[in-house]
Amino acid sequence: MSAIKHLIGDAIDKVEEVTAKITSSSSSSSDATISGIAGAQNAPGTKKYDEYKYIYATSTYGQERDLNPALLVRPKNKDDIIQTLKYAKEKGVAVAIKTGGHQYSGACSTSAPNILLDLEHTFRGHNDRTMFREEGKVRCSVSWSLGEFHAWLTENKVFVPHGQCTEVHMGGHVQTGGYGQLARSFGLLGDHVLSFELIDSDGISKEVTKDSNPDLFGALLGGSPGNLGVITHFTLKVHRDEDYAGSRGMRTLFFYKPEDLRRLLGMLVEMAEDENWPRNYDFTVSCLSSSFPLLDLWPGLDSVMARFHPDLYGKNGQIGWPRTILVYAQWVPFEKGDKCDLSWFDRIKEGSDVILGDNHLQEKPMSELCGDWLFRNVREFEKPYVKRTYCTNSTTLSKDGWADWATKRIDSIVTPEHNRCWLSAQLQVMGGKHSMFRRNAGNGTFSWRDTTICYTMDCFHDPETKARAEDWQKVNDEESIGPNGIFSKKDRRLMWGSYGDWDLDKMWDRYFDDRATYDKLRRIRKEADPDGIFTANPFCVKRAD
Repeated sequence: MSAIKHLIGDAIDKVEEVTAKITSSSSSSSDATISGIAGAQNAPGTKKYDEYKYIYATSTYGQERDLNPALLVRPKNKDDIIQTLKYAKEKGVAVAIKTGGHQYSGACSTSAPNILLDLEHTFRGHNDRTMFREEGKVRCSVSWSLGEFHAWLTENKVFVPHGQCTEVHMGGHVQTGGYGQLARSFGLLGDHVLSFELIDSDGISKEVTKDSNPDLFGALLGGSPGNLGVITHFTLKVHRDEDYAGSRGMRTLFFYKPEDLRRLLGMLVEMAEDENWPRNYDFTVSCLSSSFPLLDLWPGLDSVMARFHPDLYGKNGQIGWPRTILVYAQWVPFEKGDKCDLSWFDRIKEGSDVILGDNHLQEKPMSELCGDWLFRNVREFEKPYVKRTYCTNSTTLSKDGWADWATKRIDSIVTPEHNRCWLSAQLQVMGGKHSMFRRNAGNGTFSWRDTTICYTMDCFHDPETKARAEDWQKVNDEESIGPNGIFSKKDRRLMWGSYGDWDLDKMWDRYFDDRATYDKLRRIRKEADPDGIFTANPFCVKRAD
């Protein structure tokens, strides 16, 4: 099915290429399109423009932040990118870069007179991903989705830590870290980058490594995504399945009860506060409002639920998903003699309703386990949202009563049946002295490596209930963050989970560890983007004066 989809897409692009050339030669305005571009160009007012300018943030910020570029360019090759950058420099406009378009604040788009450079379909040929299995590395382009990237790794029986949303694309994902289920055991996707291939502001193609240009290499990893050049490809180190034989994972479902959530959050806190908790374990708890598309998380869940819970299916045979708690738990062996604590998994699943798999805790190759943690949809709910991503380095959450507080806050938005607000929350342990998330500190510019727990609280809403969602999040902010906050004494945010004011220069201390780090990034930005062609919106590190 995927192959057919791409064939159709290629055919459409060929038609659009011809259309673009005709438009370019016949338009009365020289500014309508860029001369010499082989790929497709779409101007405002056309159907394709409206289709391709859409990003994840359009539902929430499309009008407020005027995410309407003057021109949308879908390049066919590197020459098209170079031509676009040359045009932007000549016209004094900026270029925003999009691969999948999932940045929460809309930073992968821009407003007129600027240009949106859409790389989603640019680098998808046979030479745009290469496996060097014996060497333990892969070369990949930015144009593949995470789902496609993961499937390719699994075919080759290798894996790397990455996020969970299959429709994000690798360009933004690798630059913002690739946070996911394996953060404690293996660190971030960004921790595995060996080199970048990019086109700089002068249109010059270059390879950037830690040895060749350590400042730029570090900045590309978490510093100011999309604002330092056009990344086309990257090379990663990967892990082989056979080196981690015996890995185990468990996906567990609970029908929502506050007491179950409280107990599971207590287990998160217990793990986070134990500095000596082994690296082998990863643990994530999610809480979801009714009507969440669970089948996109677990494709095989439908048949299980039909057998055990036929009462959930309406007259039309369609399931109406109730409020749920989902747990992902994993164990990976690293040394000979490592033993899995089965009692820990038994504690987690106590009182659960469905545990997928015949043996509950399943032994699988790591590449397959990574697939079990994926969310196979574009977004959680087809609604606008008010999002939050919180991080803390606290080791006193149990004493401070955070698990009780978080349970009450979640319950206040999940339990009411007709409030027309829908929650997707995910809470994950990151800490401990053995955590590779912490031990990899210094790789790139990814912040807050001393994090013990990180979690998202994404509240989707109808247009009429936006104020309700905002008020709920306002209480969360006031009670959990700040000098008297129950969760974190400092406001710590992540580039991939941005929210609120998107003037990054004003909000720099929420996203970066210290002023010295930010000022260094400002100097790197000035060198990489002297003419401002990669400064397409406020969510970027401000160039040094």
